[in-house]
Amino acid sequence: MSLWCSPYNFLPRSSSSPNCIGLATPILFSSDFKPLQVPSPSQRFRVAAKSNSGTEPSPPTNTSFLAFLCPLLKLFSGGDPSKQRNFTFEVATSSLATLSRFPWGTKSKRHTSLNTPVTSNLPVNLQLFEFEACPFCRRVREALTELDLSVEVYPCPKGSVRHREVVRRTGGKEQFPFLIDQNCGVSMYESGDIVKYLFERYGEGRSPSLGLLESTIFTGWMPTILRAGRGMTLWERSRLDIPPGKLELFSYENNPYARIVREALCELELPYTLQNVGEGSRQIKLLLDASGSKEVPYMIDHNTGFQSGDYRMILSYLFETYSTAIV
Repeated sequence: MSLWCSPYNFLPRSSSSPNCIGLATPILFSSDFKPLQVPSPSQRFRVAAKSNSGTEPSPPTNTSFLAFLCPLLKLFSGGDPSKQRNFTFEVATSSLATLSRFPWGTKSKRHTSLNTPVTSNLPVNLQLFEFEACPFCRRVREALTELDLSVEVYPCPKGSVRHREVVRRTGGKEQFPFLIDQNCGVSMYESGDIVKYLFERYGEGRSPSLGLLESTIFTGWMPTILRAGRGMTLWERSRLDIPPGKLELFSYENNPYARIVREALCELELPYTLQNVGEGSRQIKLLLDASGSKEVPYMIDHNTGFQSGDYRMILSYLFETYSTAIV
């Protein structure tokens, strides 16, 4: 019996907020969209126990370091993300962020032969609730790139109107990253535990790259600071209604141009399928079939038919289509 349907159709309707999504809200998805259903108490996923690594304490949101950092960085973030940007500056800071992460999140290191066929219609059975600026979430995305794994991403920026509530109801608290593995019925918090689990389950016997599990304390914060908190907060003019089908992004974690696109997807709280295509990825063929090139990012909006490999064009399209701002 499948436990999966819309993650949005259980959210409570607030009498003080007429725009909240409630039980009566009709939600339509394309046939290949398989977001999360919150299980009933008798069907609840097994939530993995927290490790003793001490890497991610979970204090109340309003006292966390990110809660302090968010408004501070916003002062330097360039303001309205939908307006014309200085792309020379954007690429420069994103490239510095890439350098700060050393080799992590750049290459696929799976042992499986590159000749193994990969098809685009395979189900995506991993779901990641995260936000782009979070250093702990970044570590998990880097592991997904190394393992050449596709994942459904549900952005949970500060001020999230949908996905943070899903995490709270499913796992019991708002803490990120939060992973759901539909293959095993497992859900878990803690980036270190998630990385270890992914390599144990999908790593074909290998261990995470040297330093990946210890990479958050210093360099993990650098992209967040260098990018001035982009991908941290819900854009106030993002549309409340969700697209009926999924967006699809070909990317790898440490690509500076793809990072800029993922930040926008997070700020607009748009769920998407992430196709990791790091160096050596088996999924490069899917990218070549879609775009004719190995360059990333490459985004497809299956709702409108929009496709592009130009990050500037993608940004303009996203804010024009999925926000109320005049671009």
